[in-house]
Amino acid sequence: MKGLGELERSIMDILWAEDGALTAREVGRLIADRDLAPTTVMTVLDRLTRKGFLHRTRDGRAWRYQPAESRDAYIAELMLEALGMTGDRSAALTRFAQAVSGPEAEILRRALTELEEE
Repeated sequence: MKGLGELERSIMDILWAEDGALTAREVGRLIADRDLAPTTVMTVLDRLTRKGFLHRTRDGRAWRYQPAESRDAYIAELMLEALGMTGDRSAALTRFAQAVSGPEAEILRRALTELEEE
């Protein structure tokens, strides 16, 4: 899984927060804390598309961008990638399970039970 740079992450946060696809101009307007050139926004959107984070569709002369996957799917992939870096997956999973809160542990229990029932 390819990582995200700071600006890429900011743009993905904007797109994950939206219900529909946005143009580069719309994304640029929503990046309130930065004064970015429109070409910079377009370049980052193109890069995110090539990396597989975004899908784009034509809308007249502009492109509309939307996430290829949800934020949750991205985070889950990062977690799996981190797990793959360890030499002992069992130890890492055990350590993770010990670190989560009671409600989070219950969510994991339910998810595992549902998987077993499938």
